[in-house]
Amino acid sequence: MKITKETDHAVNCVLYLAVRRFDFVSVSEIAEGYKIPKAFLSKIFQKLVKADLVHSRQGKKGGFRLSKKPRDISLLDVYIAIHGELAINVCLSQDGSCDRSPFCGIKSVWNEINQIIKERLKKINFADLAQKEIDRLYGRVQKQVITQIGE
Repeated sequence: MKITKETDHAVNCVLYLAVRRFDFVSVSEIAEGYKIPKAFLSKIFQKLVKADLVHSRQGKKGGFRLSKKPRDISLLDVYIAIHGELAINVCLSQDGSCDRSPFCGIKSVWNEINQIIKERLKKINFADLAQKEIDRLYGRVQKQVITQIGE
């Protein structure tokens, strides 16, 4: 398992949409905000749409928005949308990938670790992440206002 740039960008996109929950947001807005090439971002959104995590609307006021409540979308959902099933070792994702599989002493350990990671990612939802992001942004604005008032 590796958190790739694609996965990281996908998480940030879903987080952005969770913060702007009721708005349709354009790819251009997110691309500018996160400094992600629009073509790369468009491919990410295709995968998120296919996984039914976001949906799109065409037209002047179009864009993307979450298909579900932020609380119902986990980090694991986004990972799976981008990469497919999570597996920390190839032997967990591809049957027959290892000749030692039938008598391997470590496969059960890899499987246990894999399950722990999946359960942890499943528990982290975008409502909680969005609230943290809002608190962080609000805190930054408060500091700027306090600094400006003090000047």
